[in-house]
Amino acid sequence: MTTAPTTYEVHGRSVAREEASIHAGNQTIPIDALWDADEPSGLPGPAELLASALAACMLKNVERSAALIPFSYESAEIDVRSRRQDAPPKFVEFEYEIRLVTNEDDRRVEMLHRNLNHYGTVYNTLAAVANVHGTIVAVKPSVEN
Repeated sequence: MTTAPTTYEVHGRSVAREEASIHAGNQTIPIDALWDADEPSGLPGPAELLASALAACMLKNVERSAALIPFSYESAEIDVRSRRQDAPPKFVEFEYEIRLVTNEDDRRVEMLHRNLNHYGTVYNTLAAVANVHGTIVAVKPSVEN
């Protein structure tokens, strides 16, 4: 038996040559939607938001896997680098590094990594059209005196 797809909705708004934002969940996120701005706004644009979606997907699935496997960790961080080409315009690569503070052994960390690559919705969507790859680095927790 298959279930109906889950629906997600966001709302975007821009004022010509001024500000723009996306409303998602219960948050409003200011974004850079200007074309040919004299100086960078410092706000995330579409490319950063797409890379952010991959980062959020991976972090959410670390938490999901921790509950299902179970897998013990103190914290997780991720850096994502995306590359796009101009002609035709598209993203060609997403590279990530996850740093995980955990006492789990290497075999279990690698199992977690396989689960992240297998069960992430955003990951799988991007991997269908671009090269998505990365590493996971386990760091032992520091001992407090």
